[in-house]
Amino acid sequence: MLERKFHCKMCDKVHVTNAELKSHIRTHTGEKPFYCDVCGSRFSNKHYAVDHMRIHTGEKPHSCEVCGKTFTQKGNAIMHMQRTHTGVKPHSCKICDKKFSTNYAVKSHMRTHTGLKSFYCKVCGEAFTHQLHATVHMRTHTGEKPFSCGVCGKAFAHQNNVTIHMRTHTGEKPFSCKVCGKAFAHQNNVTIHMQTHTGGKPFSCKVCGKTFANQTHVTIHMRTHTGEKPHSCEVCGKTFRQKAHAIAHMQRIHTGVKPYSCKVCGGAFATNDAVKSHMRTHTGEKPFSCEVCGKAFARQTHVTVHIRTHTGEKPYSCKVCTKAFARQAHATIHMRTHTGEKPFSCKVCGKAFANQCNARKHMRTHTGQKPFSC
Repeated sequence: MLERKFHCKMCDKVHVTNAELKSHIRTHTGEKPFYCDVCGSRFSNKHYAVDHMRIHTGEKPHSCEVCGKTFTQKGNAIMHMQRTHTGVKPHSCKICDKKFSTNYAVKSHMRTHTGLKSFYCKVCGEAFTHQLHATVHMRTHTGEKPFSCGVCGKAFAHQNNVTIHMRTHTGEKPFSCKVCGKAFAHQNNVTIHMQTHTGGKPFSCKVCGKTFANQTHVTIHMRTHTGEKPHSCEVCGKTFRQKAHAIAHMQRIHTGVKPYSCKVCGGAFATNDAVKSHMRTHTGEKPFSCEVCGKAFARQTHVTVHIRTHTGEKPYSCKVCTKAFARQAHATIHMRTHTGEKPFSCKVCGKAFANQCNARKHMRTHTGQKPFSC
């Protein structure tokens, strides 16, 4: 008995069952009759909807027979087995001869040569070489964040971001510098760090001409000119130029958690970097120096601020009277002359002050202390 075959009238692709043909037809029509009850995402195939639901339930029924790592999809488990344990890559690109573990991976790779972008965003029309990239991009419009951290519950738009975020909890740093051995949580940080060995700073600020080792540092630096502070504290709303500063603020001010301690004096700190920086108060080490006068400092940020005594740069300006300052802290204190804010008060008589230094000076009227400096 001859095996019956089902042909697609649009592309003539052959399928073994009628159900497979119907599912395939939807790749042409765009129909997505299956949807997720949790987030509303729609799918052309029932199996895709089932696999997607595991994002919400956390179920990972497919495991690697070698290391036991679990996956939401069987295909991912098979691909992991091929790439990680067997190392077999039987499929190769006909253009550059690069090897791949699956034929699908070859087809996906081929688009890097052809430039074909057949997947489009229905909202803004941006084109992509992979369907996955288009799916992830859509989340910039919907705000969907289906992947969450099992420790703190923080949500992300992409699974890879969860993996990277988890390292903030585990302290894992799988990427290391081949020159000095310093370890990092991200591969990009290794690339950036390498510039400290090569001395290369190919990226520059269009406003002041200052050069940097990578474009990310230029973007962050530009905020000193624009005043932009896109990262905010979820508790008090205070804004920061860098995400790391917002995280550090959250740890130091609101949680009070200081899991890192100094082995010399026992002082507690919120981050490991803060411990390393503090240690220099004991060792007297000053590894950062000014390129103009050679003066040495314990921290790179101190060099950055010091350099402004040579350049005259004052990147922080008052939005009320436009007076400029070399340090953000000075701009913040100055603003209180306009707002009248006095956040520091005397614990003895209750008198309030605009800055901490004046509060300390005032306390001497009660203690009788006469030091030589503030």
